[in-house]
Amino acid sequence: MRMYDIIIKKRNGEELTKEEIEFFINGYTIGSIPDYQAAALLMAIYFKGMNKKETAELTIAMVNSGETVDLSAIEGVKVDKHSTGGVGDKISLIVIPLVASLGIPIAKMSGRGLGHTGGTIDKLEAIEGFKTELTRDEFINNVNKYKMAISGQSGNLTPADKKLYALRDVTATVDSIPLIASSIMSKKIASGADCIVLDVKVGSGAFMKSVEEAVELAKTMVEIGKSLNRKTVAIVTDMSQPLGHEVGNSNEIIEAINVLKGKGSDDETEVALTIASYMVILGGAYKEFNKAYSALQEIIKTGKAIDKLKHLIQIQGGDSGIVDNINKLPKAKYHIEVKSMSEGYVSSIDAESIGISAMLLGAGRKTKEDKIDYSAGISMKKKVGDKVINGDTLCILHTNLENIDEAKRIALDSYIIGNIQEKVNKYIYEIIQ
Repeated sequence: MRMYDIIIKKRNGEELTKEEIEFFINGYTIGSIPDYQAAALLMAIYFKGMNKKETAELTIAMVNSGETVDLSAIEGVKVDKHSTGGVGDKISLIVIPLVASLGIPIAKMSGRGLGHTGGTIDKLEAIEGFKTELTRDEFINNVNKYKMAISGQSGNLTPADKKLYALRDVTATVDSIPLIASSIMSKKIASGADCIVLDVKVGSGAFMKSVEEAVELAKTMVEIGKSLNRKTVAIVTDMSQPLGHEVGNSNEIIEAINVLKGKGSDDETEVALTIASYMVILGGAYKEFNKAYSALQEIIKTGKAIDKLKHLIQIQGGDSGIVDNINKLPKAKYHIEVKSMSEGYVSSIDAESIGISAMLLGAGRKTKEDKIDYSAGISMKKKVGDKVINGDTLCILHTNLENIDEAKRIALDSYIIGNIQEKVNKYIYEIIQ
């Protein structure tokens, strides 16, 4: 078998066999297939696509390229969730204690942020003492005993995906639905969950910019899950502006606490409760969405949800006192207001630009080696539909850096002020089961 022939076959729009896909993935992972041939095949896939069978075979080949996590020692149905990435997305911090409160085991493996999107592990490390690297035994014991654990992803999960993503990033082949879907699903399947709920973001702060593209990606991933015997639900949610009012690490922890205390904004509360509802349905606690949603609302109302968050922090070595005293979280030295220079209504906010501004303040990474300032971030004081007068504060930048002119300019430019009060987008566009 030759890589040359596989490239020609896909260039001509033909279906690749399981053996050809495995040959490519195995060869590229061990280094016997060079970057230039892998890049040629990726570009052929970008233009010619892959059918459902090919995409599933590509996913499982990437799963088999490295270690897989065996969660069979965990009792019950293991449910995981994954977000395709956004700005101000603190949903995992909210759904873990919610779902665990109903007795569904949550074995969550999460990543770090890069570029304009934040990572759940980074947010949790803003809590003093919180242990984000658990041994396999610690991870499994916590889920069995407490119904919840969260840990950073293993270094050798899906090594083929790590290599391929780095190559896609520099060869303009990132935005291919079969390649995105197989990348996401290979990591989730290698992580060992029985059921998966996918939060597929759409809008200016998301990878998928149109609802049609996001729905196509969601359907593709659900099909992959189905073909590999994983119950999968995908929820297409809005990321045309940052989720909630806080972007960063410490301040997103604070906002997650507020949601679990029943004081969260409408958008993040609805998204979190919807995702959590499908997680508990897949986990077997409820059969009907409305009943699951109501039960989760009641858990927040009674205080059980916030108590569960305290417990999660405690069992992973963190200072749970931050739940009742947010001043224990890292705080920035400078707080700079970005003020409106016009009057009208906020017609749009470029979420990606807000994410980039937060990164420049120290809240994110340009490269994987960059260190994060947990206190840095942005507080959104105005969102789409809000009335603005000249001099109103649009957002507040939190940082320990003295020169933030670029971050301030980007944050200001991300706001578009118009004369008409625009309708706020739906928080949830579609649910694919």
